Amino acid sequence: MEREPCPFRLLEDCGGAFVMGALGGGAFQAIKGFRNAPSGLSNRLAGGMAAVRARSGLVGGNFALYGAIFSSIDCALVYCRKREDAWNSVTSGAATGGILAARQGLKGMMSSALICGVLMGLIEGTSILMAHQSADQLRQFTSPDRTNEIPQQKKNFSNLYTNFTEANPSSI
Repeated sequence: MEREPCPFRLLEDCGGAFVMGALGGGAFQAIKGFRNAPSGLSNRLAGGMAAVRARSGLVGGNFALYGAIFSSIDCALVYCRKREDAWNSVTSGAATGGILAARQGLKGMMSSALICGVLMGLIEGTSILMAHQSADQLRQFTSPDRTNEIPQQKKNFSNLYTNFTEANPSSI
């Protein structure tokens, strides 16, 4: 799957992260609001919906911020390194984690960068493993079935010499 070029990738990643954060945060907030509401089904449903309205946009915005910073660093690394590989994503994830934890001090930045870098490494490693696995399966699926073919007789120089007659040079 081909990704958008860098200026447009920023918008795509930011929007995708917002939607993912809003939906995931909405589901989490709905469960949390349902559990913390007063007893009664109508009260619990209303509490869940109120929590979704109050917090899902905020969670989506936080995810969008992460996506925008990640994509900006990724595009900068693609520009500087002149290649697009998994190391860009791992480095971008670590740098984004460090930037977002800047208010916690140097120790907080380093630990957050390490955690985000390891998580991005796991995600990229899994992605590479899955691509390799699916390529192997595709290669097995598209290989021709050679069990029904008639085996061809291999010609070597000894066969040419034994079949050669001086009277018939076309027998070579």
